[in-house]
Amino acid sequence: MNRTSSTFTAQDALLAIMVAVSASDENMKTAELVAIERIVNHFPAFADFDTDRIEWISRTVLDLLEDPEGLQALFGLVRDALPARLYETAYAMACDIAAADGRLDQDELSILLEVRHELDIDRLAAAALERGARARHMTL
Repeated sequence: MNRTSSTFTAQDALLAIMVAVSASDENMKTAELVAIERIVNHFPAFADFDTDRIEWISRTVLDLLEDPEGLQALFGLVRDALPARLYETAYAMACDIAAADGRLDQDELSILLEVRHELDIDRLAAAALERGARARHMTL
């Protein structure tokens, strides 16, 4: 299925951010993929999402990340498709994916910083969202 960026929806943008965070360290861990699936299946933002798009969006993100300018292109697609009122939602989802395996590596921290910057998330809101993700993914 060949789709253009003009068909990139707000839901696609949210999913794309999560896939980019998971792929940032070149190792999409099972815990991260399960967290993406859980979010897509249960969060209100994905209530009417066509899950058949997951493969296409994931492939699009992975293809973009292979290009040196791909991350900036991805952020352009995300900003074009996602209403500003959902920027914090996207960052919260990104934090959940990064925290899903119980640890953050440098690549994940770097992409979270990029997401925060590109979506203009202020430091206080970012700290709260990060802390919430950490709390949700604590283990005994």
